[in-house]
Amino acid sequence: MLERFRHGWRRVMTPPARLLLGRGVHPNTVTWVGTLCLVLVAFGTIPFGWLWQGALAMGVLVMSDSVDGQMARLSGQESRYGAFLDATLDRVSDAAVMTAAMIHFVRIGDSPWMVGLAGWALAMGQVTSYVKARAEAEGFHADVGIAARADRLVVVLLGLLLSGLGVPLAAEAAVVLLAVAGTVTVAQRLCTVRTQAEVLQDR
Repeated sequence: MLERFRHGWRRVMTPPARLLLGRGVHPNTVTWVGTLCLVLVAFGTIPFGWLWQGALAMGVLVMSDSVDGQMARLSGQESRYGAFLDATLDRVSDAAVMTAAMIHFVRIGDSPWMVGLAGWALAMGQVTSYVKARAEAEGFHADVGIAARADRLVVVLLGLLLSGLGVPLAAEAAVVLLAVAGTVTVAQRLCTVRTQAEVLQDR
């Protein structure tokens, strides 16, 4: 749902992208540094109970996630490897956020069901991205669904933020929502690809 704002956000990221390019920074370097910082923040805050602090810091990092892509476009350094690297490290970032949330649930003594749901939400998020990549490799498109990456990150970070500010069960509600929405999104993408495949077979 939030993917529609991507192009507008790219314009917002243009000034910092130009600044970094002017200092001779390579887009792939920004990709690596951004991912490393997010992983460190995720595991250095959420498992220790610093929920709202971690959520805010990760929110800033996530919002600046498109700087590397804008740098590549502005400098003419777009490449298949850069796209591959960005997509791969996005999965690492997503896994870090959700794994940190799982550790938090274990630390506070939440039910095994909640920990399991967090794991399922993580799995569905990864499968959502895999289905799209695999579909495109086979010549289909699968960019549909109610929970793309941006939506998932907003939900989990908002849940952690509100929980850290004292809102009861906010993080738990976010995980339940992600588990359901991720499952639905995977189903939507599978059905979309199947429909395209059936159309090709009928020709």
